[in-house]
Amino acid sequence: MLKQSLQQKLLQKLSPQQIQLMKLLQVPTLELEARIKQEMEANPALEEGVDREEMQDDLDPQDEETSESLEDFDFDEYLDDETPDYQLSIHNYGADVEDKDIPLGSGASFRELLADQLGLLDVSRELRALAEHVIGHLDDAGYLRRDLESIVNDLAFTQGVDVPQSRLEEALAVVQTLDPAGIGARDLQECLALQIARKREEKPADDPRQKPLQLASALLSEHYEAFTKKHYGKLQTALNLSEEELKTALDELTRLNPKPGNAGSESTRVVHHVIPDFLLSVDGDDIVLQLNGRNAPELRVSRTYREMMDTYAQGGKQDKSTREALLFVKQKVDAAKWFVDAIAQRQKTLTQTMQAIVEHQRAYFLSGDEVDLKPMILKDIAERIDMDISTVSRVANSKYVQTPYGTLSLKSFFSEGISTDSGEEVSSREVKKILKDAIDEEDKRKPLSDEKLGVLLNAKGYNIARRTVAKYREQLGLPVARLRKELQ
Repeated sequence: MLKQSLQQKLLQKLSPQQIQLMKLLQVPTLELEARIKQEMEANPALEEGVDREEMQDDLDPQDEETSESLEDFDFDEYLDDETPDYQLSIHNYGADVEDKDIPLGSGASFRELLADQLGLLDVSRELRALAEHVIGHLDDAGYLRRDLESIVNDLAFTQGVDVPQSRLEEALAVVQTLDPAGIGARDLQECLALQIARKREEKPADDPRQKPLQLASALLSEHYEAFTKKHYGKLQTALNLSEEELKTALDELTRLNPKPGNAGSESTRVVHHVIPDFLLSVDGDDIVLQLNGRNAPELRVSRTYREMMDTYAQGGKQDKSTREALLFVKQKVDAAKWFVDAIAQRQKTLTQTMQAIVEHQRAYFLSGDEVDLKPMILKDIAERIDMDISTVSRVANSKYVQTPYGTLSLKSFFSEGISTDSGEEVSSREVKKILKDAIDEEDKRKPLSDEKLGVLLNAKGYNIARRTVAKYREQLGLPVARLRKELQ
């Protein structure tokens, strides 16, 4: 049964221009330059030059008349075309789709470097082909995570090649002779053992470093679990070693690379250059903030295209080709005007947000001491500048400020607050700094547990629980007490 009803809905939608403006607000300086270059290549009506206000001041009376006639010109009446708007634009993408271009790295990957080394070895064609197949199964760290039996089955089912597992083990042994040492290992223990074995082969039998290498090999093969858990007392007893002998063996192991595959990927690593979006200087009690000049390009609408529109405005209705030309010019000029305004809006929003951050963290910017950082969340800045929290988040994303104390990320100024015994709110960054200092100064023979660190912070007046200590320690990238244990 069909039924008609009248409903009222309130919908909030973002226009394509608003979406593009948010994207412009989010990108860092380097990407902004690429975005401007891309827009100028796509839109001939956009060009470098002074802004429109400066250009308007330089106009002569005749140019002003041209500008006024252009504003009075009714394009809709001139075009008077029955062509619907949807046929003149493309909307084959979602409104919330963001560009996620992946930068391309140059140079050879570590797998290609391994394959090149295979070509220099005196092995049979069959064994070389199997070794290349094994290289194809290595992960980015250089490990062979799949068991050989599965690879044998893959060769049988996908390529119809019946290879004994023993033959594949020979191919893996060939791969493990390639550089860097440790490539082709099936776990960390084997990776470290391969590197120690390579070092022992490269040194003469009477070399004094053979003994610590031999001890390191014994640690890996016979006492690996005790080594990973840093049970140094058990290791000394089991191997009948002095503390100094154990320390020299451990030093050899700590010099090894747990991810040998990364050693061959330097040429493919994408280098990210940090360009500050803001420049901040301190002169006594005065803080001077300015936007990086590369963030404030001088753009304008092409005068040639303005004159073309004025030419069309002076004439009457023309044929279809003339109307199409006018429509093209109008679209490009409108797009150029919007882009110039969007860049100006970006500059204004960036400056307002950073100025609010500077005012909130004034004590820190004057001293450069992290202890002076105040608790600050996105909401605090959003309320100061009367903008949405998402806008502040986009400004803080991938943005940097150059200060007398280094080039810092805007995200680093935001932190939650913690109450002290006196009821004062302090930044979690301050607590993290004290926590890191305490761990740096601890006795590495008997590292402080999270519970003891919590007691230490409580004694300094910071109300913090053990689980919060563990969270901050993990955020600082510091291991638990057992793994911080060292022989000194």
